Order: sequence, then C-alpha cells, then structure tokens
Amino acid sequence: MSATQHRQQIGRWRELLASERDAAELYDRLAAAETGERRAVLAELAAVERRHAAHWETKLREAGADVPARAPVSVRTRVLGLLARRWSVASVLPLVERAEKADAGRYDQEPDAAASMAAEERGHARTIAALIQGGRPDSQAQIARRERWHRGDRSGSLRAGVFGVSDGLVSNTALVMGFAGSGSSRSAILLAGVAGLLAGAFSMAAGEYVSMSSQREMYQRELSLEAQELAESPAEEREELVLLYRAKGLDRAQAERVADRLMADHEVALDTLAREELGLDPGALGSPWSAALSSLVAFAIGACVVVIPYLFGGGTAALVAAIVLFVLALVAVGAGTGALNGRSRLRSAARQLLAGGLAAIVTFGVGHLIGVSVS
Repeated sequence: MSATQHRQQIGRWRELLASERDAAELYDRLAAAETGERRAVLAELAAVERRHAAHWETKLREAGADVPARAPVSVRTRVLGLLARRWSVASVLPLVERAEKADAGRYDQEPDAAASMAAEERGHARTIAALIQGGRPDSQAQIARRERWHRGDRSGSLRAGVFGVSDGLVSNTALVMGFAGSGSSRSAILLAGVAGLLAGAFSMAAGEYVSMSSQREMYQRELSLEAQELAESPAEEREELVLLYRAKGLDRAQAERVADRLMADHEVALDTLAREELGLDPGALGSPWSAALSSLVAFAIGACVVVIPYLFGGGTAALVAAIVLFVLALVAVGAGTGALNGRSRLRSAARQLLAGGLAAIVTFGVGHLIGVSVS
C-alpha cells in the first residue's frame, strides 16, 4: 500500500470513528429521555455504536496512527436530543430512522469492518421502526394500507397490468387525438394508432422486465448476504432479533425465547430475518417475465380502445366513437384502480378522467394548430 493510500485509509477510519461516536451519543441522549424497555433498547443501540467505534479505534492503533480525541457533539445530535427531552423521543425517531436507512449499507463494501457490523447497521433501522410503532402489533388495516398491491399481487403482474392499461389508454389516445386534430386522413390516424400501440407495448414490456430483474437481483443479493451473516455470526443475528422484538414491546426474557425458537430452524430464521431486518418477503420477489407480459398485454388493451373505431370508419363518426370509448375506459380503469387501492371508486374515476381527458384535449388542440398552420 502506498503512502497516499495509507493516509486515505487512516482518514476513512477516523471519519467512521467520528460517525459511530456521534451515533452512540445520540442514542444515549434518546435513552435518557425514555423510560422502561424502550430506554433499554435505545441504550443497547448506543452500546452497539460504541462497540463499532472501539473497532475503529483498534484499527487506528494497530496502524500506528493517533486515535483522535472525542470531537464536539454534532449540531444534529444536540438538536435531536433537545427535542426528545422537551417534546418526546417519538417525535424524533422518524428522523433517526431515515438517517439509519441512508447509512444501512455503509459497511457492505467496507473491507476493514468487522463481520457483524454490516448486519447490525442494517438492523438498526428496523429496530427504530419497531419503536416508532410503539410496540403494538400491526392491525390488519395497517398491513393493508402498507401492502395494498402485495395482498393480491405476489409477482407484481397485477400492478404492472393496471398501470399498463392506464398508460396505453392515455398515451395512445393522446397520440390519435393529435393526428385527428390535425385533420389527418383515416389511414394516417389508424397507422399512428397501431404504431403507438406496438411501440408502447414493447417499450413497456422491456422496461418492466429490466426493472423487475434489477429489483429481484437486488433482493436476492440482500437475502444471500443475510444467509451468509446467519451462517457466520448466528449469535449476532440472534441478538438483533432479541433487540428487535424488545423494541416491539416484549420484555427481554420473552424476546429471547422467541429469538431462540426462530434460530432453531435455519430456514425459519432466514425468513424471519429477511422480513424483520430487511423488510423483504422471500416468497414474493416477483417474476420479470410475468410482469413484462402483463405490461405488454395490458398496454395493448388500453391502446387499442381508440384505434377500434378507425378500423371501421373515419371522419367525425369515428372521432366521436373514439372519444366515447375513451371516456368509458377511463372511468372503468379509474374505478378499478380505486377498488384495488381501497379508495373511493368515484374519486379515482374522476381523477383518471380529468388527467386523461386533459392530455387528450391538449394534444388534439396542438394537432389542430399544427394542421391549420401547415395547410
């Protein structure tokens, strides 16, 4: 290692040390403002951060570098600690959770971190989330609000299908209305509609396939890392589960019993860690091919609505028929989306009609202006 690389390494370790020290101080201040089991959980998070800080202190000493004295507490930590004392810890936990999520992967690619540090950092955000919930199990209504699509769409196909219909309907109608507004012939409008249908459908399918494949690969990587950590550091993973269930309201003895039962079966432990620490459902990673096919078919269905009248005629009659079909389809798609989301069907239909109608009107007007100016 060159002298420059050595200096950079030492500088990185010092930055990580300062960050861990500040995090420990923050959790100490939050713990001081809490009581009972919640206080104990926050104090343990502070202890974890101090253990991480000690790791970097050891690294610096082994490298023959000076261990810096404790820096002044950061403004952020002072402010959050003050708010926790004056108002409540609950009022600042969302900010802490956001920061923990942002820093969750800081040790994933850090070669000098200890084996357990990456898992512990990722687990902190889940522990804070459990504290935010107040230790109360989620009700069915809360789960439904968080996982509307997940309830009936384990592969992502339904989500892709619904949005595919909506996109195909609005985008191709706007395209056809633009040509119709310009005074183009029936054959030109029909060609534009079919071209828009094919281009949009294959574009949606390709985009959905790439998106779902990337998401699936990312989830699989997270799961493989979790499996590796479980195999290499089972004690640390058990402690993460204990801390997490204590944050959800169990006392230490109950949390330890639950964690021990889960850790007794490797597959159950991995599934639980994936859900609790990573927020992933291993059985619902989604199929890229299924989502792509759903997008292609759904976009084509939506896009063909305004093309159909021009297959049988042209002029004003075809335009009026296309507009009527478009409006009916918008209302149907909006109402269907509202039903899937658990929202008001009428409100969702009205919103869909307003957005889609505005797009069609604008493109029709632009096409008309261009047609008049060209002619």
